[in-house]
This record gives sequence, C-alpha cells and structure tokens, in this order.
Amino acid sequence: MSATQVDNPPEPESATRPWRAWLLEGLSEQSARHPGPHGTPPAEHKGNRWWRVMCLTGVDYFSTLGYQPGIAALAAGLLSPMATLVLIALTLLGALPVYRRVAKESPHGEGSIAMLERLLPWWAGKLFVLVLLGFAATDFMITITLSAADASAHAVENPFAPHWMHGGGMWITLVLIAALGAVFLKGFREAIDVAVVLVSVYLLLNVIVLVSAVWEIAGHPVAIGDWWHAASAEHSSPIAMIGVALLVFPRLALGMSGFETGVAVMPQVRGDASDSREKPAGRIRDTRKLLTTAALMMSGFLLVSSLATTILIPAKEFEKGGAANGRALAYLAHQHLGEAFGTVYDISTIAILWFAGASALAGLLNLVPRYLPRYGMAPEWAGAVRPLVLLFMAIAFTVTFLFDADVDAQGGAYATGVLVLMLSASFAATIAAHHRGHRPAAIGFGFITLVFGYTFVTNVIERPDGLKIASLFIVGILLTSLASRVHRAFELRAADVTFDETAARLIDDAVRSGPLRVIANEPQESDAAEYHAKEYTQREETHIPSGGPVLFLEVTVRDSSDFATDVTVTGEECYGIRILRVQGAGVPNTIAAVLLELRDRTGQVPHAYFNWTEGHPLSHLLRFLVFGDGEVAPVTREVLRRAEPDLTRRPRVHVG
Repeated sequence: MSATQVDNPPEPESATRPWRAWLLEGLSEQSARHPGPHGTPPAEHKGNRWWRVMCLTGVDYFSTLGYQPGIAALAAGLLSPMATLVLIALTLLGALPVYRRVAKESPHGEGSIAMLERLLPWWAGKLFVLVLLGFAATDFMITITLSAADASAHAVENPFAPHWMHGGGMWITLVLIAALGAVFLKGFREAIDVAVVLVSVYLLLNVIVLVSAVWEIAGHPVAIGDWWHAASAEHSSPIAMIGVALLVFPRLALGMSGFETGVAVMPQVRGDASDSREKPAGRIRDTRKLLTTAALMMSGFLLVSSLATTILIPAKEFEKGGAANGRALAYLAHQHLGEAFGTVYDISTIAILWFAGASALAGLLNLVPRYLPRYGMAPEWAGAVRPLVLLFMAIAFTVTFLFDADVDAQGGAYATGVLVLMLSASFAATIAAHHRGHRPAAIGFGFITLVFGYTFVTNVIERPDGLKIASLFIVGILLTSLASRVHRAFELRAADVTFDETAARLIDDAVRSGPLRVIANEPQESDAAEYHAKEYTQREETHIPSGGPVLFLEVTVRDSSDFATDVTVTGEECYGIRILRVQGAGVPNTIAAVLLELRDRTGQVPHAYFNWTEGHPLSHLLRFLVFGDGEVAPVTREVLRRAEPDLTRRPRVHVG
C-alpha cells in the first residue's frame, strides 16, 4: 500500500462488522479494475475484437433509437428528417473526426478530459477537470434515469402488459434502477458477451421494423407527397425549412451520445500483437474502425427512422400520453408487424435500455476514481465500488423523482452533458493538432468547436434545466472534493521515496556517528555563509550535540495542486555541507515521508530540526493547503503522528 494512506491501519476483517467488510470489499484495489463494462482489463487479458467492443459502446449509442425518433418529432415536427440530416452531418463531419483524434491522443481510455488536464497548470487544471467531471456525471447519470424511464414506457404501453402496470411508469423506472444497482453490488462480469447479444438482436429487430416501414411507404407513395405538402404549407420555402432545421437540431443532440463511451472502452480493444503501451498503433486503428462503423450505422438508422416515424405516425401520438411518445419505433413494430413481434421488440428495447444504464454506471465507477483519488479529492471509501454504487443509485432515484420519470423532460439535461463532453473533446483536439503543427487540422477542429459551442449555447437557452442539473453535480463534486482534499492534506502524499547514489552515500556516512540529524532548510542564497549560519543557530537553539554531522534537507514544491507524487532525493556536498534536495507536492508531507524512509533505511529514528515561522497560524494553514508550505514544523509533526502511531518509531521533531 502506498505511503499516502492514513496512519491507522484497517482492522482485521474478523474485527469489523460483516456489513462493513462487505461494503468496503476491495478497498485497497484500484477501482478501475472492477468488473464493470468499462473496467480496465488485467494485464493477462488480451482484449477483444473491435466489433465486439463496438457492441459494448453500442448499448449506449444504439439504444438511443428507443427514444431519439420521438424526441426528434417533438422538436422538429414535420421537419424531423431535415433536422436529423443536420445531426448526421455534424456526427460524421464533426464528432467522428474529433473522437478519432481523441483516440490517437489518449489510447488508454483517458478521453478528452485527460487531454485538457494537461493544458492548464496548477489548481486551474484541477478545477477545470472537476467542472468537466460534473458535466460527465450529468451525462452518465441522466443516461441511467432516462434509459430506465424509456424502458418503463415500453413496458407499460405493451398491449400484453397486466393492468396493474398501467400508469406505473415511476415505480417501474425505480425498480429498473434498483435492479441495476443490485447487479453492480453483486458484481458484473462478461459484459461484452451480454452486449454483443443485446446489440445484435436489437439492431436486427430494428432493421426488420424499418424495412417494413419503408415497404409500407413504398406501397403508398402518396404518403410522401402528403408529408411534403404539409411541411411546405408550414414553411414558405425549402430555404426556410433548412433554416428551421438548423435552429432545432440542437434538441436532437442525444443521437450523438456514444462517442465518449467509445473512447472510454479503448483498453478493451485487442489491437496488434506488436502493440506496446507507448505505441498501441493497432488499438488506435481498430478503435477508429469502431467509431467510424458505429457512426455510419447509427446515421443510417437515424435517417430512415426519422423519415418512417414522421410519415407513418400521426403527430398527436408523439405528444405526452400518446402511444408513440418515447417509443416511436415500437409503435411501428406493433402497428405493422403485429402485437407478438411488437412485444419481442419491446422486450429487446427494455433490455438494451437497461444495459445502457449499466454501461453508464460503469463509466461513472471508472471515471470518478480515475481523477478524484489522484487529486486527494475523494474520501477513503471512494476506493471501493459498492459505496459508490449506493451513492449513484441514491442520486438516480432523486433525479427520477425530480423529472417524474419523464423521458422528454430529461432530454435537456442529457443533451447538456453530451454536448459539453463533445465541446471539450473538439477543443482538446484543436489544441492537440495545433501543438503538433497540423494547421489545417487545427482550423478544422476549431470550426467544429465553434459549431458544438453554438449547439451547446442554443440547447442551454432553450432548455436551461439541463444546465441547472449539471450545476448541481458540479457544485456537489467541487464541495465534496475540496472537503476531502482538506481532510486528507495531512497524509504523507509520497507514493515512493528513493535516494540517488550521492544521497545514499551521504546518509550512510552520517549514520555511522549515531542517529541522523536533519536540518530543514528553505534555500535562499545557497552559499557557504547561509549554510554555516543556519547550522550554528540550529545547534544553539535546538541543542544539537556538538561535533556530530548534520544533513540539510531542502524541499521544493513542484506543483502544490498535486496530491501524491514519487519522491527522488538527490545528494550534494558543497562548502563542507551535506545537502539532500527533493521535490514534492507539499513541504511538510515530503519532509515527513523522507524522515520515515530514512528511519527504515538506517534502522534508527532520525531527528529533524526546524525554525518557527512568523505570521498568523490561519494564514499559514491556508498557505499550506494552497501552496504546500506555510508553518512547516507543526504540520510535519502532525503528518508524522498520523503516519506512525508508535512513539518509539516516530521521527523526532525539534523546533527553535
């Protein structure tokens, strides 16, 4: 276990309550290794063929066919096919090139958030990532609640559904969400095998429904003329139609919801045998195949489904309470292929929508632990899967109640999360292309960024509820993260401490004269006068035994916003002074970690000597939390107290 842990070791499992042991099972493991659909495969895992992984991301992407045609009809009315064409153009010419670039820049599933994290230094980068995590949480959480709500709509509207299910959209949605949580509490394995079956069956059934609808339209060509005449009557000219389609297409943004998931599952792609972690060329190539194939397939489904549903379904049926509300293709399945086939279609739709929620939950369980623990912004229990599952389920229940399990009402929040992730991805792709000197690509990605920015702003203006929900997630993440960072600020925060050859020699020479005497020094002039004056005053004020050697320890804060870092101690001998230099995330934490490593290396408890710092204690505390320094002596002592409860083994702190 790393040196960043608190001093109190966990009790043996036999000494803890059974429910607590079960809840925190796997706490010391990395959460990204949990068996969810997006989990990072173990080293011995060889991965899967790209088309199988496409089914894994497809449970999120393709499942939007369950509600996207109905939402498009409500948003654009008779112009739904034209608005869908605009959406397809943005998908193939915007989102697809962007995420192909993201796949190249982050081949290990980090996604666009990790790309942007590298752009901003210090605390600005961390806060920016936390805001993006808020939008990502909105996307994934609303995926869970919206998919469950749409699945319940398919169940309730089925003609074979028992009477006691009628009007039960709310409780059915809650049951589906609870079942989802129960699966993850138990454990979720073989997700790709399940996804392949669900996606294959679902897409086959959709092909049958759409072929039947096209056959129906072809047999009654007058229906196309009626649709066009009605659309022309509402709008003065084709140019006006195109203008309206451009204005309303942001409401259809749900049809692009699978791209971020497609990048997140990259570690599951097998790639080539010659791939390495540094150069996974095969994985990048196959992930691009995955993204392109999924986008082309989905574009075809969206275009045909929007035409079929707009022409064949009366407009009133799309309204709230209508038979096609949230289930347009299911409506066609029942109307044109019979109730038996329609029921099979409903069951398949319910299954894939439910599994889309599983995909989203797994995404959350991998996204949150990827960043927050590294920032020190997650409590200790966030390293276990089950507490996070319970937390996310409670949030999903709350969101479902707030939106009354209504698919249409949640569309704004869903689109907001999707669009922000795509906006961030396009911006990250623009910066990456610029840094690599690819000017045409940077200009193209920049234009796509502007388009996504317009789409996002338009969506927020028309449906501000999405931004409100996202703001709640952002505020919640910021507050809990900062509170956790303050709580964990007194941990060692050094993942590993090593000494270079010179440092090891200086330590070994000094320890021959007895316990190590280490003077903490903040370098200023770094000349002989400074070091000799410092040694003289410390010997006088803290009564260092005369004649014995001392080591100066100088810590430089590299980035105080980092939480845990690997620490390398370098040695130098000049002016007859022995100096150990080290970089860390915080001065007191780094000193404490080095002192403990010195103890373990030499077998003797070292003594550390400090000066008091002038100033108000509160201002010093704030400096420590933000800049990593402040009043070093008492904080070092507190870090040591938490890290080593045994007084006889705890390094001694002397202050003069």
